[in-house]
Amino acid sequence: MVVGDFPIETDTLVIGGGPGGYVAAIRAAQLGQKVTVVEKATLGGVCLNVGCIPSKALISAGHRYEHAMHSADMGITAENVTLDFSKVQSFKEGVVKKLTGGVASLLKGNKINVVYGEAYFVDEHTIRVMDETSAQTYTFNNAILATGSTPIEIPAFKYSKRVIDSTGALNLQELPKSMVVIGGGYIGTELSGAYANFGTKVTILEGTDEILNGFEKQMSTLVKRNLKKKGVTVETKAMAKGVEETADKVVVKYEVKGEEKTVEADYVLVTVGRRPNTQEIGLEQVGIKISERGLIEIDKQCRTNIKNIYAIGDIVAGPPLAHKASYEGKIAAEAIAGHSSEIDYLAIPAVVFSEPELASVGYTEQQAKEEGLDIVAGKFPFAANGRALSLNETDGFMKLVTRKEDGLVIGAQIAGAGASDMIAELGLAIEAGMTAEDIAMTIHAHPTLGEITMEAAEVALGAPIHIVK
Repeated sequence: MVVGDFPIETDTLVIGGGPGGYVAAIRAAQLGQKVTVVEKATLGGVCLNVGCIPSKALISAGHRYEHAMHSADMGITAENVTLDFSKVQSFKEGVVKKLTGGVASLLKGNKINVVYGEAYFVDEHTIRVMDETSAQTYTFNNAILATGSTPIEIPAFKYSKRVIDSTGALNLQELPKSMVVIGGGYIGTELSGAYANFGTKVTILEGTDEILNGFEKQMSTLVKRNLKKKGVTVETKAMAKGVEETADKVVVKYEVKGEEKTVEADYVLVTVGRRPNTQEIGLEQVGIKISERGLIEIDKQCRTNIKNIYAIGDIVAGPPLAHKASYEGKIAAEAIAGHSSEIDYLAIPAVVFSEPELASVGYTEQQAKEEGLDIVAGKFPFAANGRALSLNETDGFMKLVTRKEDGLVIGAQIAGAGASDMIAELGLAIEAGMTAEDIAMTIHAHPTLGEITMEAAEVALGAPIHIVK
């Protein structure tokens, strides 16, 4: 027993200060709760520190470098374009610092107590927070678990100096000449594209039939074609077998169609998914139910089987996306405050910052058909849009999925420049119960990429203007 460890009381205790936890904390404070956040490492979680934000900074820098090197078709050439990778890393770290500092300011401004250390449940109303030198007990009326996830480690590819996870890939201090990426999901694809733009020779090993398997094949095919233009080798149906590591390189063994192959590189990046952080926090002490996959079971208000304990983000079912965690955090905070808020995943967008960008929300055409829905899909190409032509970004299309009987928008997929921003309008359309006619009759500014949304709606209505029916 630590001398002087008198319990500190709080209304709502949030474990984890990532995009789920800090948003939940702020919403709870807005609703009149006295809130304490327990953070093991750094505010902002994986997303702000070693995930969404730093990867996008790296991707943006890669675009700038690639454009400087390859804009001759627009009449622009440059000599002696140089890359100082240490400055790229400094830029990335500056972005991270601004955002994590912003989170700290927001929590302080909302009078939220932030405690650093590892939390462990004593019972359903008590936790202990431990750091390297001390421990403190906290009691709470309600708790929100937002502990996030960790990259999965493959037994044959133990992390080391040259066998790295996404965090390691984002923090390399020197630009690698070559890299093998195991896993062609969104993380592997994004980082492959970023490093390829900087000039790294990248090989992707994907075990399934296609990279970006969660997206329609006509979308992922565009990305794969673009990666190959950059010199990326994409091996699908490839099973990584093992790695031999020396001081300055790795040799990765893999198998394709029964044939054993090897590839040599400076590093091997393992991006085969993430596991929920539900271990070693004492969940068994309070009897919280966990699935075989390590996910916490929740109801529509993010409540676990213990009525005063809630769970959100990567530790519950669904895609491990920052915006999903933030959304669930608000729901949990509002449920604690007695509101009738419930989770509804109808219009949760998925985005990949590849080239071209991919974005999807609601039903895909295939999913709608599998559900037995009678649909009409309106597809419009970026190549027929004036803004896309002027940007020299004509790869891609938008597909609008609508219900045949009334034109209700039930899904949308975009492959193309600006897809990550454009998908928000379609998410709003689905949430608001809008029809293709509603979108078609909304005046979109010209010339913009946003017009593609209007044009796709017109295709779904059978009356396109800028392509021949």
